[in-house]
Amino acid sequence: MHRSYQPLKPVTNRYLQQRWDHDQYENHRRKVSSALPVVDNKGMRTPAHVQLKLKKLQLQDERLSVIDRDNRLLASKLADIVCSKGLVDHRNQYHLRSLNADKRREELLLVGRQNQAIYQRITSRQSEYRRQLWLDDWETTEHRRDDISRFPRGQKQRSSRKVKFAAVEGSERSTSCSNTDRTDREA
Repeated sequence: MHRSYQPLKPVTNRYLQQRWDHDQYENHRRKVSSALPVVDNKGMRTPAHVQLKLKKLQLQDERLSVIDRDNRLLASKLADIVCSKGLVDHRNQYHLRSLNADKRREELLLVGRQNQAIYQRITSRQSEYRRQLWLDDWETTEHRRDDISRFPRGQKQRSSRKVKFAAVEGSERSTSCSNTDRTDREA
């Protein structure tokens, strides 16, 4: 009895009620399986400009074009080398030039002109030193010095003393003495 169908409501025919309930249940299961979600949970669609990344493609194309150009230049140089007689062109025929040579030359000319102007001003100016006055003053100073001094400048000084060195025997050390010193000791 436990396996027999027990309807929820009282019915006259249990078998028919079981079939009807089973059909309703199958219909319900079919509707549930075919039902679509009401809420969209797929997320936001990525914009087209983010998916394509046009700037990246542009940079990549530019880089590839630079590589292609360099490859063509290298290929043309290699072709020239192959077609030539094998001579090495290693000499630079250009002369080094400074970018600011003209400015430096102008500054040098300006400094030269300024120096020339300063030299002209110096040479055209009369001296403010009175040389003759200095010479006269020096001569008077020399005359006064000669008059004051005991020995004039033009004459040589001679000493009346004569110094002789004598060695003393014994433990005493040698001393120097003059004639006048000896006479003073003997007396």
